[in-house]
Amino acid sequence: MLADTTNDIPQNGPAAAPSGRADVPAEAVAPLLRGIAVLRHLTDADDGTLSLSGLEKATGLARSTVDRVTATLARTGYVRLDGRDVTLAPRLMELGNAYLAALRLPALLSARADALADELDESVSLAVGDRDGIRFIHQATRRRAMSLSFRIGDLLPAERTAPGPLFAAKWTQADWQHWRARRAADPRDRGFPAVPPTEHPTPQEDFEHRTAKAATDGWSLDDQLIEPGLVAVSVPVRDPLTGAPACVVSVVSHTSRRTADDLRTTLLPYLREAVRSMEDDLRAAPPPRPGPPPAGLAAWTGASKQELGRDFVESLARGLTVLTAFGEDRPELTLSEVAKATGLARATARRALITHEHAGLVRQTPDHAFALTPRVLSLGFPPLSRTSLPQIAQPHLTALAARVHESTALAVLSDSGEEIQYTARASVSRVLSARIAVGTRLPARTTSLGRVLLSLPETRSAGYALIDEELEAGLRSLAVPVHDREGRVVAAVNVAMHAARRTAAACVTDVLPPLRETAAHIEADLRVAGRFRTVPLA
Repeated sequence: MLADTTNDIPQNGPAAAPSGRADVPAEAVAPLLRGIAVLRHLTDADDGTLSLSGLEKATGLARSTVDRVTATLARTGYVRLDGRDVTLAPRLMELGNAYLAALRLPALLSARADALADELDESVSLAVGDRDGIRFIHQATRRRAMSLSFRIGDLLPAERTAPGPLFAAKWTQADWQHWRARRAADPRDRGFPAVPPTEHPTPQEDFEHRTAKAATDGWSLDDQLIEPGLVAVSVPVRDPLTGAPACVVSVVSHTSRRTADDLRTTLLPYLREAVRSMEDDLRAAPPPRPGPPPAGLAAWTGASKQELGRDFVESLARGLTVLTAFGEDRPELTLSEVAKATGLARATARRALITHEHAGLVRQTPDHAFALTPRVLSLGFPPLSRTSLPQIAQPHLTALAARVHESTALAVLSDSGEEIQYTARASVSRVLSARIAVGTRLPARTTSLGRVLLSLPETRSAGYALIDEELEAGLRSLAVPVHDREGRVVAAVNVAMHAARRTAAACVTDVLPPLRETAAHIEADLRVAGRFRTVPLA
């Protein structure tokens, strides 16, 4: 059975703020709420980065609290600290991945969405309802000069989208009341960073009319509601058990290519055919294969607390770990199952679940189990869903360069297979060092990076390639492969130096171990970032 996507969770805004409101449950974990607030503010920031003082101002927390929260998030691998700046890290995507895996829809339907985008040469998206908004769970975007900037996890107001009326057709009176209250409190949609503020809010009756029409027609249009020039047509994919929309598929274009009426008359038949195939896929989908249940997911937090002392907020780390207990074969968990998966006491797991429910990240099911909500994607997923391999690798390259005191680089193989292209690099302050600019192309067979990427027999058996003054006199270089989730070699990382500083043997004994560790760190981030999307290699 597919995970439920009904709209029964709180909207953005005060729920994300630090505790202190009268409606915060007495058993809620205040440090966990503060950590969630920090992650949400980072998500809404440019490039997922804010200074420590910026976070202090945005959250209203004391600076000492911000320092402890960000230090804890850095220990979990969810953020990266660079001086006074805090940046979201790819590992944070494991929280959103847990929701997407439990939902199952991206795994079952994304290939159909991608094929439709190729067939129509237009962008295609999958979205689920998030109470009075819609949230994207998959994007198949066509790359053009005028292209969409929406990301997986972005939240949009229902009334300014094509999918919105299709979800609103199933709203309760309480849902409509919440929508009206939100519109009154935020008439320009400033609480939705993914869309520009509206200059002229449409009357409430317009959305109610569009909802009634969508319920009758079985499809819906967006004629430049988000911004001028953007048009879309949407059709729901219905859950085979309930008949309610499991998600909505949209074909999106702009008015220089197609009008809204053109989408309806020309592309809607193709969209409907694709949706029928998707619904067939849902009916035929076998239940997920049960894997070994996780255990002790939070066990590591105790050691971190002993090592870091009061700078490590264990209740925050434990609370976030609770979200990772869910997955494809674990879309709903009881309190006992959450406690067993995390290794936490029932009372501790219960308080974490109460906190997440208050923050809108978890809901209770009719049979008193717990399930993740689409709101989990608000924790860093949108900005991180556009991360490329060079962006993933850069902090690891910088750390490696500082560790070995030599220049490091990442490269991929060109389309021809004859050259490598440098896509990221890090250098150290030396009078004499390898300085090859990002974008540079070199013959693959004469470089250590190229020999790794070409998987030559001697390189494949050794697991690395060493070039000793073959490309240039005095240049010695050592490289290892970077693998993707399927184990394919997609890139290579190297350390380059002058031959006078280390012998070839010393390169293998001194440099190869940290180089391999760096490749492993890059691969770990790439596995998380690439679970539900294709990570650009350059």
